[in-house]
Amino acid sequence: MSLDIERIRALPKVTLHDHLDGGLRAQTVVELSAEAGHALPTTDPDALADWFFEAADSGSLVRYLETFEHTIACMQTAAHLRRVAREFVEDQSADGVVYAEARWAPGQHTAGGLSVGEAVDAVRDGMAEGMDAAARAGRPIVARQIVTSMRHGTPRPDIASLAVDRRDDGVCGFDIAGAEAGYPPSLHAASFDYLRRHNVPFTIHAGEAFGVASIWEAVQLCGASRIGHGVRLVEDIARTASGYELGEVATYVRDRRIPLELCPSSNVQTGICDSVRTHPFGLLAALRFRVTVNCDNRLMSRTTLSRELALLADAFDFTLKDLRWFTLNAAKSAFYRYDRRRALVEDVIVPGFRAAG
Repeated sequence: MSLDIERIRALPKVTLHDHLDGGLRAQTVVELSAEAGHALPTTDPDALADWFFEAADSGSLVRYLETFEHTIACMQTAAHLRRVAREFVEDQSADGVVYAEARWAPGQHTAGGLSVGEAVDAVRDGMAEGMDAAARAGRPIVARQIVTSMRHGTPRPDIASLAVDRRDDGVCGFDIAGAEAGYPPSLHAASFDYLRRHNVPFTIHAGEAFGVASIWEAVQLCGASRIGHGVRLVEDIARTASGYELGEVATYVRDRRIPLELCPSSNVQTGICDSVRTHPFGLLAALRFRVTVNCDNRLMSRTTLSRELALLADAFDFTLKDLRWFTLNAAKSAFYRYDRRRALVEDVIVPGFRAAG
């Protein structure tokens, strides 16, 4: 049987790297921007969706990140955050996702008077509404937050504190995001030290717009549990006459099974590769790194997790068995209690793939 997108959509899936402010519905951006008094390039939802995709499809991470000015502007009140979070969960569930981690930076959502804690609580409430709606629709999903600090701004230890304080209240971890060049992860070392002391896991954007040194810092100086993107790890892998030789960083990442949160379409847009067919995912999978498949920003990349998996299957001739492996990689790497991860794997993912295959 072929791996067409409808068949993939029916599979149970896990997403670990999906930005809340990068996955809004275009119609929602139009409606919330009108309520917020924020001007958009266009108020036609279809044309706006095209604009987001085309603006992000520039080959520049900096230009890509500029598109978030519009989504963040309409996420400044509790009501707006609840709606965006609810729709995030509903859309993931409709795509067959059974576990989703949404990352976002609460510090960017206080212009309307919310505290960072109130913003996090609003997203929690919206996610709960989305999970209830998905369960009623017969498509249950678990959705949780990764709170994020922006690496190009002043370090925010208060956001790290939120990850600790809300760990049993909808928050599952911490991240730093934003421009990599000139803003090494070690600038946030105090936050990472605090999180480790309080037993909270964290991921770090690294190896996207900057190279292997960024990944080394994230892993060795900061202690990241996962790597956001990490695609430029291939710069530490050399082709030889007998196969491939891994450098020290690549060897360490593979040996320690550090998960890579790979985002193919997003990487094509920011100029890391020319197409999904030339994306390093195929090599990293062949070399048995712990690869996971993610969307990054569904609005900007005009994509879904099912579409990303379909693109990869077409590009690299992946089978249902391969997609099951990628999904299990993600489930095992989730910032979720072991007993619940195990139940997710044994009771949902394995039976779902067995039924499909």
